[in-house]
Amino acid sequence: MFHTLNFYRLNLRYFTLGLPTSQIGWESTGIGCNLLVIIESSPGDFRNQDRDLEDHITRDQDHLMGWNRYAFTDGTGVECGINAEVEKQLEMGKKLLAAGQLADALSHFHAAIEGDSDNYIAYYRRATVYLAMGKSKAAIRDLSKVVELKQDFTSARLQRGHLLLKQGKFDEAEEDFKNVLKSNPSDNEEKEARSQLMKSDELQRLHSQAQSLYHQEDYITAIRLLDEILEVCVWDAELRELRAECYIKEGEPGKAISDLKAATKLKNDNTEAFYKISTIYYQLGDHELSLSEVRECLKLDQDHKLCFSHYKQVKKLNKQIESAEELIREGRYTDAISKYESVMKTEPKVPIYTTRAKERICHCFSKNEQSAEAIKVCTEVLLLEPANVNALKDRAEAYLLEDQYEEAIQDYETAQANSENDQQIREGLERAQRMLKQSQKRDYYKILGIKRNARKQEIIKAYRKLASQWHPDNFQNEEEKKKAEKKFIDIAAAKEVLTDPEMRRKFDAGEDPLDAESQQGGGNPFHRTWNTWQGFNPFSSGGPFKFKFHFN
Repeated sequence: MFHTLNFYRLNLRYFTLGLPTSQIGWESTGIGCNLLVIIESSPGDFRNQDRDLEDHITRDQDHLMGWNRYAFTDGTGVECGINAEVEKQLEMGKKLLAAGQLADALSHFHAAIEGDSDNYIAYYRRATVYLAMGKSKAAIRDLSKVVELKQDFTSARLQRGHLLLKQGKFDEAEEDFKNVLKSNPSDNEEKEARSQLMKSDELQRLHSQAQSLYHQEDYITAIRLLDEILEVCVWDAELRELRAECYIKEGEPGKAISDLKAATKLKNDNTEAFYKISTIYYQLGDHELSLSEVRECLKLDQDHKLCFSHYKQVKKLNKQIESAEELIREGRYTDAISKYESVMKTEPKVPIYTTRAKERICHCFSKNEQSAEAIKVCTEVLLLEPANVNALKDRAEAYLLEDQYEEAIQDYETAQANSENDQQIREGLERAQRMLKQSQKRDYYKILGIKRNARKQEIIKAYRKLASQWHPDNFQNEEEKKKAEKKFIDIAAAKEVLTDPEMRRKFDAGEDPLDAESQQGGGNPFHRTWNTWQGFNPFSSGGPFKFKFHFN
């Protein structure tokens, strides 16, 4: 006598031999497949045994994956129409999934589905892999196929309901949870389905409140509610776009970027989100990222009017800035200044670009040793951004050129407070402190009345003028002569130090090469007296011992 049980789409036929029900197990057929042998104690009605058998097969479902049909006969032979290749692919996929090798597992589940397009276990396994890979849309498609093939598969319905809830599709999620409750679920499944239904109701209530608050312009409270909803509905693009709008309305566009970026991934062809991201970056002064995002918009729709118009503006500005920076790298500071002035004309409506342009102009003036101009422009930047480290450093260098050492020290100290680990600031501060100490002793630049960036020709010219003016032979009064001698010594020493590249480098670093205290080890080989300087021509560009020259 034969009976048929439909389960897992397997057509099982079994018969009775008068043995205990517990004698149900797996035996080898000897032809490369397994056979489920069901032995019943006595003939009779099998209706009550169907659920027991189903429970048993449920516990052994791994054995059944990919098996199409089992046939049991009266002993004359075994019919085994098993698709061995499908089973092999499923087993390999299962092992690779357990090992975390998702891509390889996915390929095996693909192969299993190609071999048997009605194998719901294969779809369920593949959905598991898709979820592990973060591909929720693909996972939902496979779970829907599972439910289509086996409507009472409560695990698949629960899983799909969870995913739909994460997408913010409340009605569809609730339908899955309600169907679970109608499918005679286990206690745990029933508890989970009821819990998710309550959560869905609460999320819908919060969603409605958040939308009302947005329209009432209570953006802060709306953000708080949206935060709570998005802890569950993480894949809801519309909710993220709504929260982004709230951030923008509250004057915090930077916080909107992460939500908008998520929305570009969650919603296909989301040109509006790419446009908003690009404009936010532009307003924040990041022209490079702005250009990158607006290009993504145009990839989706090359005729998008807003994106195309914005693209032309950003591209022009970006090109000017890149050109200016290249000029700075080449040391062509005057040309770079002109280019940054063009930047300010190209974008006069966004203040950040004017500020950044002035910051770089300040840098160029400082590097070009145009100290007065540098101080003026740097100060304009620092009025807007008192903690701007770059402007502080450049103004400090300009102050040093103007012999304003205390001001330079103050700028470097402010910069250091905002950037403690900047070695350039630390070195600049130490140099400014040495130069201040040096200025309190003897400053060769001041002696000759020249700037620190004076060239050799300017040094010699200043020296000749002062040497002829203060030569002791010009003075008859003994007291005036002594004063002139001291002055002349300083003038000659200044000329010696500042026309010698190595000595000048030391002096510029805060060390006086003619000061005994600055030299290590005893006497000062550069020490000069009036007698040393007697008898040389101040109008010569050479050393002190060339000609004896007297003034009448």
